[in-house]
Amino acid sequence: MARGEDRADPGDRDDGHGEDHAGGRRRGNPALTSRAAILAVVVCAIALSLAYPVREYIAQRQEIADLRQEEAKARRQVEILAQRKQQLGDKSYIEREATRRLHYCRPGVKCYIVLDGSGDGRRQAHKGGPTSRPPWYETLWRSVEAADRPR
Repeated sequence: MARGEDRADPGDRDDGHGEDHAGGRRRGNPALTSRAAILAVVVCAIALSLAYPVREYIAQRQEIADLRQEEAKARRQVEILAQRKQQLGDKSYIEREATRRLHYCRPGVKCYIVLDGSGDGRRQAHKGGPTSRPPWYETLWRSVEAADRPR
């Protein structure tokens, strides 16, 4: 019965699922593996081809958001400057500022400026505090004189 051994047992027949009943292993279909590899390559190619445009799109959206913030800031600045322009167009405001900043007095009006409560025009140190610094031009002149002295 050497020939009977060559015949497959009816229970060992391939049922179309690609399984080997004797060993419990699955037999791989080479066409399916190559198809999966091709599919994986195509998916990777699509992902790589879309990566740069998506990155650029996101960068452009961020740039648009930044530009909108700058535009809003510029609009606020324009509004502030328009208010300032309107304020500077008011004659009474100009007169107040001239009086306050430049000590301007209109003709016929007596203006007084109180410089110091002590009546002494010289600088004085605050009591119990450090002496005040001399003006910048005195410091500059002293440094020029010190540089001019021979050593």
